[in-house]
Amino acid sequence: MTAVVTTLKTSEIIYPSADGEPVAETYDHLDAMITTLVVLKQYLADRRATVLANQFLYYAQGFPKLRVAPDVMVIFDVEPGGRDNYKIWEEGQVPKVIFEMTSPGTKSEDIINKKELYEGIEVQEYWLFDPRGEWIPEQLRGYRLGEDGYELIGDSRSEVLQLRLEIEGKLIGFYREDNGEKLLIPNELASALQAERQRAEAERQRAEAESQRAEAESQRAEAESQRAEAESQRAEAESQRAEAESQRAEAESQRAEAESQRAAELESLLASYRSQFGELPQDNG
Repeated sequence: MTAVVTTLKTSEIIYPSADGEPVAETYDHLDAMITTLVVLKQYLADRRATVLANQFLYYAQGFPKLRVAPDVMVIFDVEPGGRDNYKIWEEGQVPKVIFEMTSPGTKSEDIINKKELYEGIEVQEYWLFDPRGEWIPEQLRGYRLGEDGYELIGDSRSEVLQLRLEIEGKLIGFYREDNGEKLLIPNELASALQAERQRAEAERQRAEAESQRAEAESQRAEAESQRAEAESQRAEAESQRAEAESQRAEAESQRAEAESQRAAELESLLASYRSQFGELPQDNG
């Protein structure tokens, strides 16, 4: 199957970027479109790809009326970032995935004209999402390009994006196939960031409390060490005083012993004197 791209060359042809038509039929369709755009842009932020929403896709050079404005289209192997419009012959790549937020009013255009066009230019996957379930009972219907054209996707998987798609109210939920994680929509991302900030603050406060407890424990240990040192010094002083008292008592004992010996010697000398000379005369003074 060959992409429908004409090679007519001219420098005077104008390719408008707007037609004055409303962006979306209802708020639900607009919300689904913008949410899908934001989620897929975030998902592909580190890839050489771009995601565009409600912008003209020109598929035939030289024919500015041959255009379509997909609600969301994903193009790989092009420079990231936005464009005022997208010209296949300039970029060299056809969108790989297109999403249309459909309704009963756009049903015929989406299921016939656009489906045939996207199949013709070889868009690999085409997804129709009916936010209100007005004509698609399952709300989401996808087609994948096969050998004989578009084939209905039966497992809600985007092989191109490597994502699993689920209906979540009036939005499409996207889940990574490699780890099962959901691609958060803006309000979920905001809630997750808020929760992460709260966890980080709680962790900071916990760390601060641990630091304060550790500091208090260190100060308590230091005080205990100082008290123990003071007790040791007091005990040493008591020991030294007791030793000094013991030494004084020993000295007193030795002095008393010496006095006792002198007294005994004097008594013996006096007894010897009396035995030789009799009683000493009394000093009558």
